[in-house]
Amino acid sequence: MTTITATAPVARKPIYTSLFVQVLAALLLGIVLGMAVPDFAISLKVFSDAFLKLISMIVAPIVFCVVVHGIAGAGDLKKVGRVGVKALIYFETMTTVALIVGLLLAYLFGPGHGMNIDPSTLDAKALNTYADNAHKLKGGGIGSFLLNIIPTTSFDALSRNDVLQVLFFAILFGVGLALVGGEKGEKISSLIDAVSTVLFRVMGLIVRLAPLGVLGAVAYTVGQYGVGSLKQLVSLVALFYVSLAIFVLGVLGGVMALAGLNILKFLSYMREELTIVLATASSDAVLPQIMRKLTRMGVKDSVVGLVIPTGYSFNLDAFSIYLTLAVVFIAQATNTPLSFGDLMLVLGVSLITSKGAHGVPGSAIVILAATLNAVPSIPAIGLVLVLSVDWFIGMARALGNLIGNCVATVVVAAWEGDLDREKARHVLDGDVVVDVTAG
Repeated sequence: MTTITATAPVARKPIYTSLFVQVLAALLLGIVLGMAVPDFAISLKVFSDAFLKLISMIVAPIVFCVVVHGIAGAGDLKKVGRVGVKALIYFETMTTVALIVGLLLAYLFGPGHGMNIDPSTLDAKALNTYADNAHKLKGGGIGSFLLNIIPTTSFDALSRNDVLQVLFFAILFGVGLALVGGEKGEKISSLIDAVSTVLFRVMGLIVRLAPLGVLGAVAYTVGQYGVGSLKQLVSLVALFYVSLAIFVLGVLGGVMALAGLNILKFLSYMREELTIVLATASSDAVLPQIMRKLTRMGVKDSVVGLVIPTGYSFNLDAFSIYLTLAVVFIAQATNTPLSFGDLMLVLGVSLITSKGAHGVPGSAIVILAATLNAVPSIPAIGLVLVLSVDWFIGMARALGNLIGNCVATVVVAAWEGDLDREKARHVLDGDVVVDVTAG
């Protein structure tokens, strides 16, 4: 048995350096300015517009790199046979269910109704890309729409930030890269991964400006529409937490029951790791512990080694709920009608864009921006409105994603016959003490 030695305590940074604290302070300052000096507060909208343009600037290249690298990596699933295929099927099924849950609850509770944000007040320059896409998507019916997904050139799609066309090319490129494989494929995949790392670092720099974006968005909203408009933002946060609870206890609980296990006991078994994730809003730090715990409760290590790492990119249940919930919220807040075709388009694009949301600072905003490109009639200001509460949603989003991946591992193992159910029940009942520090 190995032991864990204590490390020297890390010096705490001043609380004002925390991005969360800065965003919270900007949110409160925006409310105060909107109430005290509404005319001045409205003029601060330039901050939110600038932040939005910075986000839009980097959406297309990030989506390309993430999708290509993800598909190329998934090509390895062929080598692991049925487990990989079953994992992929499960991921897509649960992602679809999560997207639908977010969609239905958003329509049922209508968190954005009553905000009445006037799209005509938006900066036309900030919406050029959306307007261009709207023109292409609305004209010529389904045939024209399908043709417009195919870019004239790949560079043209990237330069115009046309995310649908970028997605189309990225999928083809990723599939081709997976088929090439070998040394050549690995070199290109490594290059794309390196470029992706640089882009994520740039994204990290942009996200540091989030407090200014939040200040501008909240000050403008309160100054233009009154403080009453904030109650819908609170409603969005509350609805997301409720949606996540319904999904975990209802959907994931039902799936676990089919595997013969209890979801509440499973959550209790993982309580330490879940607490860390909730506190840090990141599931990366607990990856080794989670894999050990799943193995020691009776899941075959080969299944754990495949499903957990793959699920970190391909099975983001909580993020999927948030994605459709936020899109519908933005539409409701701006009184933008969504047709059935728009909703199906959001679901289809979200199935792809949601795969690139893990481990990237501000990734929720990037992926949401990419998804909004599929429904260009929704004004871009809504993206910044959601940003003002995204940090409060992020903790539960990370928690839900981790729970979804742990459940996925158990279910795939049960499906494949690689789960020792008897041992799992004893462990979850507390009859077997599991030491995750053992080597």
